[in-house]
Amino acid sequence: MAKAGRKYVFDFDSTLTRVEALDVLAEMTLQGNSKRNEIIEEIQKITNLGIDGDISFTESLERRIKLLNANKSDLEGLVAELRQKISKSIESNKEFFEKFSDDIYVISCGFKEFIDPIVEEYNIPSERVYANTFEFGEDGKIIGFDAENPLSQHNGKIECLKQMNLEGEVQVIGDGYSDYVMRQAGIADKFFAYTENVHRDKAADNADHITPNLDEFLFVNDLPRNISYPKNRIKILLLENVHPDAFENLSEDGFSVETVKHSLSEEELIEKIKGVHVLGIRSKTQVTKKVLEAANKLLVVGAFCIGTTQIDLDNCKRKGVAVFNAPYSNTRSVVELAIGEIIMLMRSVFPRSTEIHNGQWQKTAAGSREVRGKNLGIVGYGNIGKQLSVLAEAIGMRVYYYDVDDKLALGNAIKCNTLEDLLNVSDVVTLHIDDNKANKNFIGAREINQMRDGAIFVNLARGFVVDIKALANALKSGKLSGAAIDVYPEEPRSNGEFFTELQGLNNVILTPHVGGSTEEAQRNIADFVPSKIMDYVNSGSTVDAVNFPNIRLPKQNKAHRFLHIHKNVPGVMAKINEVLAKYEMNISGQYLSTDNEVGYVITDLDKEYNKDVIKALKKIENTIKFRVLY
Repeated sequence: MAKAGRKYVFDFDSTLTRVEALDVLAEMTLQGNSKRNEIIEEIQKITNLGIDGDISFTESLERRIKLLNANKSDLEGLVAELRQKISKSIESNKEFFEKFSDDIYVISCGFKEFIDPIVEEYNIPSERVYANTFEFGEDGKIIGFDAENPLSQHNGKIECLKQMNLEGEVQVIGDGYSDYVMRQAGIADKFFAYTENVHRDKAADNADHITPNLDEFLFVNDLPRNISYPKNRIKILLLENVHPDAFENLSEDGFSVETVKHSLSEEELIEKIKGVHVLGIRSKTQVTKKVLEAANKLLVVGAFCIGTTQIDLDNCKRKGVAVFNAPYSNTRSVVELAIGEIIMLMRSVFPRSTEIHNGQWQKTAAGSREVRGKNLGIVGYGNIGKQLSVLAEAIGMRVYYYDVDDKLALGNAIKCNTLEDLLNVSDVVTLHIDDNKANKNFIGAREINQMRDGAIFVNLARGFVVDIKALANALKSGKLSGAAIDVYPEEPRSNGEFFTELQGLNNVILTPHVGGSTEEAQRNIADFVPSKIMDYVNSGSTVDAVNFPNIRLPKQNKAHRFLHIHKNVPGVMAKINEVLAKYEMNISGQYLSTDNEVGYVITDLDKEYNKDVIKALKKIENTIKFRVLY
């Protein structure tokens, strides 16, 4: 039952639906008209003037109907179109309309002919729909509207609501002038500016509460809803100029997203992280223990890159913060750069280019070789190494690879049992190993001495895995004939001054950590990481989390989902089920996954439950985090 005496008055256009119905009708009826776009633009302009109260509603209605050129027969198609345009959060909370239908009314300056059939599906009968009605000519053409209806007049909603004489607290939910004036006139107790489809400044400025979706409205009123916590209240902070598609994807799903173009220092991030639920970073921002201690709401960190060494994964786990990265999204970009640099180094393109920039003309074949028939040694045969292997073989190189794990060869690639074997045989050595701290100076003076004289070296992996001083000495002495370096032991947090001992050396290509920085890769990352974040926040799924037990969840309906993260100690699962049994909860599904430190259990339960069960589950010893979904 609704709370005593409370009544809910909904607008229709741009509130219950994502569109203005007469605009949609215009698009349908004006097809084939040479001036269609101009007329539709004019209708939309008149619609907005009326909604904002800049012209009288009567004038707005008259002018639009004249321009429409619509017929009664068009209304069936309009209703079919509007059924596809129900506001997303209205559609997902259909149960609210069914449960509280006795207390829900629609007051609209639209028309009953298309509103009634739409809201009937939400258990709102025609007698609780207050709207205009069309007038039709003999041929069925829409020629006007019932001018006696107060809703056809300026401020007609005020008069309509007065005549309805509703008892108790009246709450109005709408998007325009005609909605908030009911509150200003004192006949409605609260006005909620509904901004899911359109944000009108005048409506927002005059609202008791801005509600970006119905979930927020239901949350504020403590009414039953599809999700326990409105997405607009979940704050996401994206740093380091993450691709704009990430902002679009997360905003589209209903989250509140803030972007910052640069990385933040530890002190800045400690201040900024308070109240943030989701943090998105790239490689420069350091998520330290101190940052995590200040993160009072943090649920998840998204690394919009491959590496995660900039994140304290262990402390994230202990705080119940899941971490996702993008291990595959920029693979092709890195591989293409590797191929390009190998060719440029073998042909000595870089020194020739420098010479000609300086006005010299050194046309020579000396030190310029084809890559065909040369031996490529790939250190690290993961996603990037394997794809490089395939492309290198396609251009005629013989491929050798070494990996600490047993990896199956692709194509004709030959596996080397030791790093030394690979270094001895390779004309080109390229590194594609991970950011394990044990890999520090993986390639040093000893390993460089094991390479062929005149070999070429490429590092697109991690800066700290190569002893730069030893590499510089080898290049200066001629032991190595060229190198391409994209990553460095120390990299600046922002653009500016940078120094490396490799600067100024002949046939050395230096790039500023751009191996994965292509528009395509950043777009792929901006799709992949947000999808993982949304899966976790929306459903609890941890597939591909780098620091959490992985659980792939089936979709479920008509159930609540409890997410419980706890220390992996004996007996916690038993205590969870003991609490659920005490409160007579009916479990429809339960999923548990653990690692050495934490356990993650998801429990799906019947819709109705005693709120005290949440308090009891949070109090279980060794609980790290608890959330309710749906």
